[in-house]
Amino acid sequence: MPVFWIWILAVLLLVSSGITYRVLASRLKLVVDVPVELPVPLSDFPKKIGQWVGEDVPIPPNIQRAAGNDAFLNRLFINKLSNQWANIYIAYTAHPRTMLGHRPQICYVAGGWVHEGTEPANVTSSIGRELPCLLHRFRRPSPETEETVVLNFYIVNGQLTSDERVFSGVGWRTPNIDGNPARYVTQVQISSVFENSVRSAAKDISERILDFFPDENGKVRAVEYVEPSSDVQNSNGVQK
Repeated sequence: MPVFWIWILAVLLLVSSGITYRVLASRLKLVVDVPVELPVPLSDFPKKIGQWVGEDVPIPPNIQRAAGNDAFLNRLFINKLSNQWANIYIAYTAHPRTMLGHRPQICYVAGGWVHEGTEPANVTSSIGRELPCLLHRFRRPSPETEETVVLNFYIVNGQLTSDERVFSGVGWRTPNIDGNPARYVTQVQISSVFENSVRSAAKDISERILDFFPDENGKVRAVEYVEPSSDVQNSNGVQK
C-alpha cells in the first residue's frame, strides 16, 4: 500500500477514535450527572419517631452542588420529654467517589469551626444493633463559646462502618453506569451541643435511617410501611 494511503488511513482512524471517545465521554457524564433515586425518597422519612419530632432545615443550593449527593436529609429533631435536641444530616450517593473528603473534620473546619478531637465510639440502637461511630468535637474560635458534638458513621452497601477507607479504593471510583441504588455510600451525622443528646438520638432514630437504604441483599425495608407522599420532592427540593 502506498505511504500516502497509509497516512490517510491513520488520520481517519485517529479522527474516528476521537469522535468515539467524545461521544462515550458525553454519555458517561450524562449518566454520572443524573441522580440515582432511592426506592423510598428521603423526603418521606418520618418527622415523628418515638418522642422525637423533626422539622426540615434547608441547605443552600451552592452547598448541595458542592456535596454532589444523589439525595439528602437535614432535619432538626426535638425530644420535649427528655429536653434534648439533635440535628440529623443524611447524605446518600450512588457514586461513592463523590463522598470522599466530606468528613466532619474537613467540612466543619472549612465552615469556621475548630476541631478539638475525634474518638471512636459505639452506640447500641433501639433493637440492640451495635453502631460503629466516630465522635467529633468542635468549637467556634474565640471570643465565641459555641461548641458542638458530631456523631458520624457510614452505610456502605448495607454495611455499617466509621472508616472512610472502606470506600476509598480504586474500585469505588468507577462510575455507577447502571444507576444501581444498592451500590452506594450514605453518610450519617447526628450533631448537638451535648454528647448524651447525640447518643440518645442515634439510639432512637438509627434503625429508621437504616430502613431507607438497601441492605446487603438490596432490600429496602421502608418500602413495606411508607406510603408515598403526594408532594414528593427530589434531592434539590423540587416537587415532582
